[in-house]
This record gives sequence, structure tokens and C-alpha cells, in this order.
Amino acid sequence: MSGSREIVGQIKSVKNTRKVTSALEMVSASKIRKAQDRMEASRPYARMMRQVIGHLAHANPEYRHPFTVERENVKRVAYVVIATDRGLCGGLNTNLFRTLLSEFRRWQEQGVEVTTVLIGRKASQFFRRLKIDVSAATQDLGERPRLEDLIGSIKVVLDGYKEGEIDQVFLCYNDFINTMTQRATAEQVLPLPPTEDEPMLQYWDYLYEPDAEQLLDDVLTRYVESLIYQAALENVASEQAARMVAMKSASDNASDLIDDLQLAYNKARQASITQEISEIVSGAAAV
Repeated sequence: MSGSREIVGQIKSVKNTRKVTSALEMVSASKIRKAQDRMEASRPYARMMRQVIGHLAHANPEYRHPFTVERENVKRVAYVVIATDRGLCGGLNTNLFRTLLSEFRRWQEQGVEVTTVLIGRKASQFFRRLKIDVSAATQDLGERPRLEDLIGSIKVVLDGYKEGEIDQVFLCYNDFINTMTQRATAEQVLPLPPTEDEPMLQYWDYLYEPDAEQLLDDVLTRYVESLIYQAALENVASEQAARMVAMKSASDNASDLIDDLQLAYNKARQASITQEISEIVSGAAAV
């Protein structure tokens, strides 16, 4: 058993660690409300864009935009991965990366190449270490992601799809369910996936001005941008919630460890006092 002095040092060290984790827990608790407000404020726009694009997908236009055409031979897919820039958020990134690795393995077994667009420092560190192909990377979005910071990475994906270098595009992020639950999500972005909330209508179309190609290109580009931006906001809210829960768990574990160390210290101190008394008694008897 360690001596009393060593145990006191351990207790002091764990208490200092608990102060740090408690501070991080309070900081995350204060930030999560703002992150949720930004996320919920952008949800109506993202939801309406989904409805509009879903309705367009059910039309029977003379002009078929490349984003709406399903390709028969899929040779290369792209994954837009949104992770955090900082750690200390439990298994948030780990769960997302585990989901992605199983997806990558499935594609590789089919002989399909996989490339990635990485958003977040943790995603870059993880996938570059595994030597997975990276088409673009963005870091340091902060707690208030801006669409301007994502435009470059989004353009790389859209240009690759238009030029035929990419056949499918998927978006991967942590979906914010509630403070205790964040779900690793991978959803298809391009080509437009079929929707189930609208009845299938045929032999009708919109009237486009000035022309269908230009208008649909702008609308569908905004649609993809809104999806990725909304996913970034969802991921920020998930990060703050996961960090708050992780730091609370760390603080509770530190308190339990301090109690155990305090008990060990009391036992060591009691044993030391008992030994000293025994030595005094033995010395007195010898005299």
C-alpha cells in the first residue's frame, strides 16, 4: 500500500483534475443552449428545401439535371464527413468513424473507390492516418459555423459529380436527438434520393424562367449547401451535449476516486498510528 504522503499527492492531483472537468462541464452547458438555438433556427429552411426538392424530383421534366439522374455503374463515391475540431466529447467522433469504416469496407468489397471531404480537425487526423483518399479538408469552423467556410469543400464535391468523377455523394455527421442522445448518421445527398412524403405524380412539370438548366442548377446547389450547413450545426450541438455529459461523468468518477483514496489514506494513517503505539508499548515494556 502506498504511504500516506503518496496518497495525499494522488488526492490533490485528482481534485485538480475534477476542477478542470467541472469547469468544462459548465462551459459546455452554457454553450449548448446557443448551439441548439442556431440549429433549430435553421431547421425550417432546411426542411422547406427538402420539400421543394422532393416535389421537383417527382416532376417529369424535359430537362433532367445531373443531380437527379441515377447512374447505373457506380465506380467512385464521396463521403462528406463532419466531425469536431476538439476532443473531450466522449465517443461522439469514434461512433461516427466506426460507422464510416463499415461503409467504406462495404464499398471496397464491391470494387468501388471511396474518397472523402473532411470537415473538422478530428476527421482529418483520423482518416489521414488511415491513408484514405481525401479530396478536400476544412478545419476550425468554431462554435458558429459559417456557410462561407464550407463553400470550397462543397464545390469540390459538386464539380466532381458534374464531371463524372464521383457517382454518389453521402453526408455523414452526428444528428442531435437530445442532450443525452446523438446519432451517427450517413445519408445520400447525390443523386437526389427518392422521397416518400410526396405522392408520385407523372406527366407534369414546372414552367422555368429564364431556363430550367440554370434555375435547377442554382436551386439544387443551394439545396446541397443547406444540407451540409445544417449538418454542421447539428454536429456542433451534438459536440457540446456530448462534452457536457462526458465531463459530468469524468467529474463523478473523480469524486468516487477521491473517496476511495481518502479511505485508503485513513487506513494507511490508522495503520501507521497503530504501529507507532505498538513500538512505544514495546519500548516501555523493555524498560
